[in-house]
Amino acid sequence: MALLEWQDRFRTDVDPFDDHHQHLFFLLNQAYDNLEQGKLTEKMGELLNELIDYTVYHFRAEEHWMKENQYPLYEKHLQEHARFIERISELHADFLCGKTKISLEVLSFMKNWIEQHILVSDAEYAQFYATSQ
Repeated sequence: MALLEWQDRFRTDVDPFDDHHQHLFFLLNQAYDNLEQGKLTEKMGELLNELIDYTVYHFRAEEHWMKENQYPLYEKHLQEHARFIERISELHADFLCGKTKISLEVLSFMKNWIEQHILVSDAEYAQFYATSQ
């Protein structure tokens, strides 16, 4: 069972961001599957690296698009991205040092943040894009 399933309500209709979001869902669901199957120590470190790297890649692509299109909420969106990267990096560092284990709580934080960010903040740039076409 997936932790977060892709649905049309997550669509922004801004290429290639829907594809990016779907890949983030895939990575999050892989982490959840590993948690459910008890494979945390085997793959979680590399999966977290990939999730963080892909998230940074995606955020930079969004930020470039926003700047290029003079998106009026660019700075606000940039700050949201920075706060998420800071928090997930802390969790990752704690995991690597053995201070914390990846748990359903950690994956739920990521799921909730990604879901709300797409449905609220990304929906704002989707609306901006739709009205500027």
